[in-house]
Amino acid sequence: MTETLADEDQKLVVLARGALARAEARSGAAVRDGDGRTYAGAEVRTKTLTLSGLQVAVASAISSGATAFEAAVLVNGDADDPGLATLHELSPQAYTYVTDAAGRPQQRLGGADV
Repeated sequence: MTETLADEDQKLVVLARGALARAEARSGAAVRDGDGRTYAGAEVRTKTLTLSGLQVAVASAISSGATAFEAAVLVNGDADDPGLATLHELSPQAYTYVTDAAGRPQQRLGGADV
């Protein structure tokens, strides 16, 4: 995929890569809610809790009052991320970019113009 991301989506890539680096995780994610606010998260893996970065980002947004989503980015993630179900439960029209570890788009999922 050779698509160039819009500035707002590129910001999500930067946030997701930052979360990934801080947590020293394999993957990270960021979401933009319906009001344009952004949230990021990295995967969590402990004996008692396993969450994808997207699940963390979506949960952070919801716990901060978000009721809708515009977009998400999964850095070094994949198209079967369990957080996608929650994202689309609240906003079926939201789109997601899956990128490699460097933030280069590999796949676009969902969205009205796909």
